[in-house]
Parts: sequence; structure tokens; C-alpha cells
Amino acid sequence: MPAPGENLRIDPDRLWDSLMEMAKIGPGVAGGNNRQTLTDEDAQGRALFQRWCEEADCTMGLDTMGNMFAQRAGTDPDALPVYVGSHLDTQPTGGKYDGVLGVLGGLEILRTLNDLDIRTRHPIVVVNWTNEEGTRFAPAMLSSGVFAGVLEEDWAKDRVDAKGKRFGDELERIGWQGDEPVGARKMHAYYELHIEQGPILEAEGKDVGVVTHGQGLRWVQCTVTGKGQHTGSTPMKMRRNAGRGLAQITELVHEIAMKHQPAAVGAIGHIDIYPNSRNVIPEKAVFTVDFRSHVLETLEAMVAELHKKAPGICEALGCSFEAEVVGAFDPPAFDEGCVTAIRNAAERLGYSHMDVISGAGHDACWINRVAPTAMIMTPCVDGLSHNEAEEITKDWARAGCDVLLHAVVETAGIAE
Repeated sequence: MPAPGENLRIDPDRLWDSLMEMAKIGPGVAGGNNRQTLTDEDAQGRALFQRWCEEADCTMGLDTMGNMFAQRAGTDPDALPVYVGSHLDTQPTGGKYDGVLGVLGGLEILRTLNDLDIRTRHPIVVVNWTNEEGTRFAPAMLSSGVFAGVLEEDWAKDRVDAKGKRFGDELERIGWQGDEPVGARKMHAYYELHIEQGPILEAEGKDVGVVTHGQGLRWVQCTVTGKGQHTGSTPMKMRRNAGRGLAQITELVHEIAMKHQPAAVGAIGHIDIYPNSRNVIPEKAVFTVDFRSHVLETLEAMVAELHKKAPGICEALGCSFEAEVVGAFDPPAFDEGCVTAIRNAAERLGYSHMDVISGAGHDACWINRVAPTAMIMTPCVDGLSHNEAEEITKDWARAGCDVLLHAVVETAGIAE
């Protein structure tokens, strides 16, 4: 298909105004947003998005997981749509751009095509995926996971929040449960624009990140068991301190990840210590190791090394060690054709760019299983995200959305 010309650009002021208008819904306490999924604020954000889409002459579809699909018609009734989107829900202390840039960037490309009276052969659909963040209802990327057939819909709707409220009930309560079966739609391709949520693009001075892979992950829940004893009256050489086991395995995890640079990361995040008393030597430590890599063999090697070395560390301390994998996601490689379309668009438009690996999970990682998929990333200030201080520039938003526009139009094909 012929590529669109260099003069095809979005309206950066309109995109920015839309981002700021959406940010007024569910404001945070420090300049960001708290628009968690299936809250009243989420419902308000959805209503605003729908109104904007209808004003852009789109039809709105809604499936039984609450995923929203705004379609701009193509000239070929038999051509599968090109999808583009992300999510409107936020963290409790979220920023104004995480996810939202991808949804409203998708809307902006439709507005631009309307302005220029450009018709595409394939329809273009902008999607808002429900519950990408997974903050209120775990796990993350819940509804795109159901769409891709990775998660069962009944199981997903039975997820509950911290107050015991059920996902399915809350979706119905806010009035955004549709009738369309989840996953019934077929895609020609899927593109997702997102902020990087890391520091690499800004540090390298690049306008655009061309995402070639997503990271896979393994969450390994570990339990070190020792003996709870009085901290004052137990001699040092007679202690079975589970806390020491945790400390030494923390260093082991770091060493394992460092062996596989630059293709891996690893850390211990969640930790519970028992009995967690000031004057009791810890008798048990339960913690989760988070290993990530875009190379499957590396991911598996890191887990294997943990299983091999951690028991010996604990045995030397008089403690026992147990571990099980409680979360797993194999690394996705994005579609070469879609990735090439993004890279070529950045070149054509004169934007500096580099290949990057997505360190965070995104809806695109699930959709990659059912359609040719790729992602575009923009820098964010200091790599900060999932934080109300999250910030990007208008120029970064414009560059990412311009590249999105060109990649989507090239894939959808300009009608003769």
C-alpha cells in the first residue's frame, strides 16, 4: 500500500486540549488523576469519549466486558478494521497520559482524517479497553485478556475489589455493560500509542520509541522459614533468622538479573515478615521475586538459578526455602510488518527514534495473540509514571500521534 505523504499531520493543540479536558474527570490530589476502573469517574470519562467519537461521525460498539469500540467506516465493506487504542482508567495516584494518550491519540487521527476528507479502505476503530491498570480489580489487562481468549469472562467478572465489590456488578452499575460478545471482532491489525513509563527515550534524546518486544515475567513467591526467638536473649550463632534469608536472596536476585544485562531486570517487591515484632527474630519471610525479560530463555534461566541457589543460602542459615511461580507471562514479539510501518513513519516524518522494549504490560501484549500488533512510545519526564507528577510535552505527544497516524493510514490504505 502507498504510504501517506509527509504533510499528513495531526492537530497537536486539539490533541492536547482533549488530554487536558479528560484530565478534569477524576482529578487527583497532586495534579494527576484518580479515575479507577468502573467508578463513577470512569463512567464520566467514557461518556465524554463517546460524545467526542459521535461528533467525529463514528459508531460506538460496546461488548459485555465494557470495552468501547468507536468505528470510522471504510470504503470496503469486506475489509477487516485496523484497531488503535489503549485505556482511560488510571492508578489511584495516576497521571494524565498513561493509557489516555493512546485512546485520545486514536480519536485525533480520526478527526484529522475527517478534516482532510481522507477515506481509508479498511475501517478504523478506536478502542478503550476496560481495566488495563488492574488496580481496583486484579489482574491488569483484564478485559483485553478476555478478548484475546487468555482469561475466562465469568472468572473475570467474579474479580472483587478491596471492599468486596464484584467486577460484573460494578460494570452493570455504571451502565457500561454492552451486549456484544467479547472477542467476536476480528482485526486486520492493532496499534497502541503509549508513554514509555521509563527514562530511556528522554535520556537518549529520542522523539519516538519503536516497540519491538514486550517483556515477559515470572513472579516467584518464596517462603523462608526459620525460628522465632527473642532478639535479646538468643546468641547470634544459635539463630535461625528468616530475615537474613530474605536479605541474602534479595542480593541473589540482583546478581542474577545483572548477569543477563541488558536483557533482564529483577527485584523483590512484596514482602511479609512474621511475626513482624520489634523484639522477635523473624520466623518466616514470604516475598515475591519479579523477573522480567523479552527473551524467554533468559527468563527461564533466571528462575532456574533462583531455584538452584536459594535453598543452599537458607540451609546455611538453618532455615528452609520453598518457592512457586504464581504469575507468568511469556514475552511477546510484535508483528514485523506493523513495527516496520512505525519505523518507516518516523523516518518519513523526520522524527528521531530508536527500538525499545516495553518494560510494562499493556493491552497490546494480549491483542498480539489474535492480531498483528505493534506499539509506539513517547518519552515521559524523568521516566515517571503511575504517579501524579507524570508529565510529557506537547511536542512528544505530537510526534507519537503523527507516527501513529501514518502507520494506521498506511495499514488501512487510502481509498482511490
